[in-house]
Amino acid sequence: MQNLLEKQGEQVVPIIEVENLTKKFGSFVAVNQLNFSIEEGEVFGLLGPNGAGKTTTVRMLAGLLSSSGGSAKVKGYVINSESLKVRETVGILTENPSLYEKLTAYENMDFFAQAYGLTESAPKTKRIHEMLQFFGLWERRNDKVATFSKGMKQKLAIARALVHKPSIIFLDEPTSGLDPESSKEVRDLVAKLSRHEKSTILLCTHHLEDAEKLCSRVMIINKGTNVIVGTPDALRNKISGTPTVEVTLESVSSKLVEATKHVRGVKQVTVDEESHKLTVTVDDSLSCTPKIVKNLVEAEGLILGVKVVRASLEEAYLKLIKEEQK
Repeated sequence: MQNLLEKQGEQVVPIIEVENLTKKFGSFVAVNQLNFSIEEGEVFGLLGPNGAGKTTTVRMLAGLLSSSGGSAKVKGYVINSESLKVRETVGILTENPSLYEKLTAYENMDFFAQAYGLTESAPKTKRIHEMLQFFGLWERRNDKVATFSKGMKQKLAIARALVHKPSIIFLDEPTSGLDPESSKEVRDLVAKLSRHEKSTILLCTHHLEDAEKLCSRVMIINKGTNVIVGTPDALRNKISGTPTVEVTLESVSSKLVEATKHVRGVKQVTVDEESHKLTVTVDDSLSCTPKIVKNLVEAEGLILGVKVVRASLEEAYLKLIKEEQK
């Protein structure tokens, strides 16, 4: 099966193609026939509970672990037979940063740059400087990593994974164990990284906030099996059904209710007279909401608030996982 993506009328071969990817450890099936593709420049989320097979999938795609069945290509390289080429192409942040704590931040970067084959002094030095500055670690470059906070270690680990300018980045739980402030800082850096480096990012996480804020598409896996692939909005819509718009008014009248019902795409209007609220079921909240507001204003309604009600990605995730486990 040829795996193609549509983009502005063109057929584009994905930068990562996965077909029936499987990994067994003895009789235990850790990953079971996964199918998905990732477009160049995309931030793609791999979601699932602990033990779902996320890390095993990432390790196979990074060329660190051979698959037991199926196939996968990373930038055209077959993961099993061309694993060395795959490893040269990708940067990977594992759940454990694996830094040398007795070395300084700069020494860590220099060591890993050489390990990735950056031996020419000028380009290597330029890249190390660039990454330490990008991640806000330049002022601490000569400090030993043992003195760093967990958030700083995580930033250094990501910088280390990027030192050889990979076109594809695998981030395995980049905010795991971080406090809220450090988590936000790492999230912001990943978003900035996507724009700055123009890299394709596979974000492996069970933190739904990370996926919701960073990913254009996500795939949920459970027990090594693909549950669903789609945009965060598509996943939310799958469990929330028909979109709903809530309008709070100074007062509710039959005239305002009728004005709302006349909007094309409105399916149902429910009135809560006590709270002066209209709950409007619509086909599409994006197109219907401004029309509802326009009709209400023209009908001399005083609008106090408008809110589109939709399920969160977390609600969608929990429901889909629960259904899969039945």
